[in-house]
Amino acid sequence: MGLVVSGLTKRYGEKTVVDHLSFEMSHPGVYALLGTNGAGKTTTLRMMLGMLAKDEGEVLWNGKPFSIDRCKVGYLAEERGLYPKYSLMDQLLYFAALRGVSRQDARRRIKTLAEKLEVEEYLYPEQRAEEGKASRSGKKGKAKPKLADQLSKGNQQKIQLMAALLSDPDLLILDEPLSGLDPVNTDLFKGIIREEIQKGKYLIMSSHQMATVEEFCTDLTILHHSKPVLQGNLNVIKKIYGRVNLKLKTEQDIDAYLEKARVMVLSEKEFEYQIKVTGEEQANQLLQMLVSDRIPVIAFELREPSLHEIFVEKVGNDHE
Repeated sequence: MGLVVSGLTKRYGEKTVVDHLSFEMSHPGVYALLGTNGAGKTTTLRMMLGMLAKDEGEVLWNGKPFSIDRCKVGYLAEERGLYPKYSLMDQLLYFAALRGVSRQDARRRIKTLAEKLEVEEYLYPEQRAEEGKASRSGKKGKAKPKLADQLSKGNQQKIQLMAALLSDPDLLILDEPLSGLDPVNTDLFKGIIREEIQKGKYLIMSSHQMATVEEFCTDLTILHHSKPVLQGNLNVIKKIYGRVNLKLKTEQDIDAYLEKARVMVLSEKEFEYQIKVTGEEQANQLLQMLVSDRIPVIAFELREPSLHEIFVEKVGNDHE
């Protein structure tokens, strides 16, 4: 039966920040919760987790009220949440204990995740000391445990992702998981996300990185001014829009042909055009005109809109 969110609402005084939001996940996969800054995404996630009281609505897991007692949950918050002056290993073991994970299982999972996320040097300083050069006295240098405030933002994010995964959660909630990561660490995070999907887990992802969301998500909700403005299966949504985006590249100026075809040119750079058409018929008419006049066509790609383009269409014209 999965996850069902029904009529979720949050108000602060007269301001409604989440307005009767409903969605469901009937099977494992990735659900995307999208919106501009202040649209209500993080507030929604916090209400679901019980971190904020909801004014209306309910959240169900397998037909019963959602709680961390009924569903193992992993949560990666957008804000960094590590204790700055405690060793990373102690913190991870503490978080694991809070989730009912035995110390033995926690150490095993920490070791595995540390290897995957390439943070072993921060969690096992004794190994680094043994591998280091001998000190002047001839003894091995003793490394101090790494503290959270000694790590970069990206490495702190890795540790927090580990904390979210220690309980082997059924539901993993990721709020801006790739924010501030370099390309190498982004790929490491994506690898973990793929593994969780392959394990049959439920994931909810909130992100401004549309290409990444599109890479993973099957269903989505776009929020704007606290209300859902688009919901459903991403592939179905794209099919409804149709193949209306045309990439066209030639070897010469074709402005006269574009004007005659009455298409909308979105951008142009060195005879490479991004064009909005009404459909395949209009695109093919343009192509026939070019071919008839022997205009060399290097690229002609008619496609459905990207999630980025759909998002901008839904919220861009009224973005504050």
